[in-house]
Amino acid sequence: MQTKLAASVKDTALGQEADEILRRCVHCGFCTATCPTYQILGDELDSPRGRIYLIKEMLEGKPVTKTTQTHLDRCLTCRNCETTCPSGVEYGKLIDIGRQMVDQHIERPLAERFKRQALRQTMNAPWFASAYRMGQMVRKWLPPTLQKKVVAKQSKGQLPATTAHHPRQVLMLNGCVQPGMMPNIDAATIRVLDKVGIGSQVLAKSGCCGALNFHLDAQEQARSQMRTNIDAWWPLIDSGAIEAIVMNASGCGGTVKEYGHHLRLDPLYAEKAQVVSDHVKDIAEILAPMADVLRKKMNAANLPARTVFHPPCTLQHWQGLRPVSETLLNSLGLALQPFEETHLCCGSAGAYSVLQPEISTALRDRKLGHVNQAKPDVIVSSNIGCIGHLQSGTDTPVKHWIEVIDQAL
Repeated sequence: MQTKLAASVKDTALGQEADEILRRCVHCGFCTATCPTYQILGDELDSPRGRIYLIKEMLEGKPVTKTTQTHLDRCLTCRNCETTCPSGVEYGKLIDIGRQMVDQHIERPLAERFKRQALRQTMNAPWFASAYRMGQMVRKWLPPTLQKKVVAKQSKGQLPATTAHHPRQVLMLNGCVQPGMMPNIDAATIRVLDKVGIGSQVLAKSGCCGALNFHLDAQEQARSQMRTNIDAWWPLIDSGAIEAIVMNASGCGGTVKEYGHHLRLDPLYAEKAQVVSDHVKDIAEILAPMADVLRKKMNAANLPARTVFHPPCTLQHWQGLRPVSETLLNSLGLALQPFEETHLCCGSAGAYSVLQPEISTALRDRKLGHVNQAKPDVIVSSNIGCIGHLQSGTDTPVKHWIEVIDQAL
């Protein structure tokens, strides 16, 4: 795709990066076949190809409009198009640049700004877990739409007294919403790692990975969160005290794996950020080499008879780890049932289900329609957002797969 950048962006780092990405696009349209929003809306401007043209026009100096912002907002950032693209267009990086440019030119209406600010402040707040527990206490009295957003209260169960004695040590993310919403995911992860001889540490000085702020018009605040995490983790990484940063939420894993990219222009953090990114491992990557050891410790009778694995977009399209996860689960004895359209987004996408509820719900119901045909006893996934979103539309239990393995142990 030929471009002629406007003078205002031609010599900037972002402009040059966007130009390089745009030139790879050959306008073939393969991406439209796997774009969730195009499948739902059927609008060319709600496809990757259409959004690429909108971003190209901005970079070439065309007027930026509210319509441009609307179509970019509707993108789930699932990156299915990247998996499909034969030319290797890094659409995810381009949409980040496009959204940043739009936000510089178009002020959102007050109601939109308030909603986004409220989401950022609430989900990043230290009191989120307490507020969420209160919501769980009054869940049955909440309106049906809110009831679906509040999952039933979980118990973490018994944790190991300590895992410090293990020679192998890893870091775990001190996440923003997962410990409050679904604490058993982290607890199950710690127990499973302990069973295979790996100790885990969570550092209080670390926090949210930054994804929520980054996708809610607050990219600089997100980078500040990234720097805070790097500062907290760096002494253990630099000393070799830990071998990896283990992620049990693929959305967070995908974000932290891109710290090197997000902080590439920061002279103080660029190098450290890349080292941090290189240390990130999904929990499936850590356990895959130890599948035989783990299987011998499990009670197969405690595994569900029919399981459906929903691969989050951040796992399969961002990180390319779907084969690792499914191979591991099969080797551990889970009877994974096939279903149609496994590549399409479920509609969760962080705060997307709140900001774009109609599209999000349509994608959820489409996903569950295919899943239900497999008649699963349980649906498992790798990302808290997908788990909560899918659970809001079905009575079939939806869990992180690490919880199922933990139960079998």
